Amino acid sequence: MESIQEFFNYLLNSEEIIRTGGLIAITLIIFIENGLFFGFFLPGDYLLFLSGVFCGTKLLNAPISLLMLCVFGASVLGSLVGYISGRYFGDRIQNRPDSLFFKKSHIESTRKYFDKYGSQTLVIARFLPVVRTFAPILSGIVKMDFYKFMIFNVLGGAIWTITLVGGGFYFGEKFPWIVNYVHYIIIFFLAVTTFTVVKGYLNARKGLKED
Repeated sequence: MESIQEFFNYLLNSEEIIRTGGLIAITLIIFIENGLFFGFFLPGDYLLFLSGVFCGTKLLNAPISLLMLCVFGASVLGSLVGYISGRYFGDRIQNRPDSLFFKKSHIESTRKYFDKYGSQTLVIARFLPVVRTFAPILSGIVKMDFYKFMIFNVLGGAIWTITLVGGGFYFGEKFPWIVNYVHYIIIFFLAVTTFTVVKGYLNARKGLKED
């Protein structure tokens, strides 16, 4: 039991992932978090930003171009898998009972974004924890045109990667002392994540009551 808990603690510790797992761990986690419904709890935004910081300070031994290419590829391919699973297994996913790794409220809160922003949700969702995971799945469920999905998928992945990894790299290279404040960066992103999740949950509940 303790080993399982330690494993989950490792998955949620971006700094530890980057230091010990390197580029392979970063790529794998971004892939899972971007479209596999059980990966919604994994770190996304702050993993990208910190990987950029660590790359800029040379604590992550990888060229920035390779890091960005791996993150971009993982985000696009992860979302593609989510789209395919939603398109072909949508009914099964929607009818799943709530569990630790799946909440119907996540689907409903994501649907609200689609109702408001349409296909642009795939770009906006890149910066929204949980919604980022379920947006491609819902795209598949509603049978969004594949080519249209891929355009917004690639665009969203590129903007997300350039903004967070590129921003982190800039700060790491220009202000290397920032690595001493990693925990504050994580707290900031966790606060944003918590706010987004709670707001999405409340909006989903409100929408269900109105229906």
